[in-house]
Amino acid sequence: MDTTLLIMAAGIGSRFGGGIKQLEPVDEQGHIIMDYSIHDAIEAGFNKVIFIIRKDIEEEFREVIGSRISAICAEHNVTVDYAFQDINDIPGELPEGRTKPWGTGQAVLAAKDLITTPFIVINADDYYGKEGFKAVHTYLVEGGKSCMAGFVLKNTLSDNGGVTRGICRMDADHNLTEVDETKNIVKTVDGAEADGVKLDVDSLVSMNMWGLTPDFLQTLEKGFVEFFEKEVPANPLKAEYLIPIYIGDLLKKDQMSVKVLRTNDTWYGMTYHEDVAAVKESFRQMLAEGVYKEELFSDL
Repeated sequence: MDTTLLIMAAGIGSRFGGGIKQLEPVDEQGHIIMDYSIHDAIEAGFNKVIFIIRKDIEEEFREVIGSRISAICAEHNVTVDYAFQDINDIPGELPEGRTKPWGTGQAVLAAKDLITTPFIVINADDYYGKEGFKAVHTYLVEGGKSCMAGFVLKNTLSDNGGVTRGICRMDADHNLTEVDETKNIVKTVDGAEADGVKLDVDSLVSMNMWGLTPDFLQTLEKGFVEFFEKEVPANPLKAEYLIPIYIGDLLKKDQMSVKVLRTNDTWYGMTYHEDVAAVKESFRQMLAEGVYKEELFSDL
């Protein structure tokens, strides 16, 4: 079965170079986090890659990332395509003064005409590990409709400050019932807390790694129209259409079922500048342990 990796990369800065965290090399070969995600997705069985970017960075993106990845993917019978997130691609008028992007929901909708297979959607600048890709791919090819990789909270925290995580509530069958968006989660000596409230570090959290089918896009598009009717008038400059929030609304209305697939891999991201050194050290260790080869794609 054909399956698609959808990478949300529209947030990459319009000027490539220093300071763009998605382009920070994490190993001595110059690979970025996105390279590892693409490797892990291909290894899991995904055979199409769609980059969601902005049109104004297309030339630079192809030069720095896209052309190199296309050549690698061609060697493994994986196709590469592009979708373009546009602030004007909306079911209404652009509010005067609006410059903020519309969020992950609109980003995925930018690719709706290209998605014809079950797909996984990820952030460009997050490292998810191999386990989540394999679990989501298996679930989709076995006929599952909607799922998400659930990361163990303690495997997603930063040593350098607070983070926001969507803590998952589930029923006995690991069906998602609620995503509790929790801000300012900080590490403590004996675990983690948010605003003084102790948290269970073994809780599963959402890191925006969703497995979905093309049918979901129709629902997502309908929701975007409703978002424009209800949310945008109240907050025209900052309202965002976010996948976890929208899926949470569908869960409350019992209009969707999402299976939570536990992954024990450690999530890495560069939320803070100080995280960069720790992330690079983690990749150095994975290479030393043989989790990956120095010639990253040579084992596919």
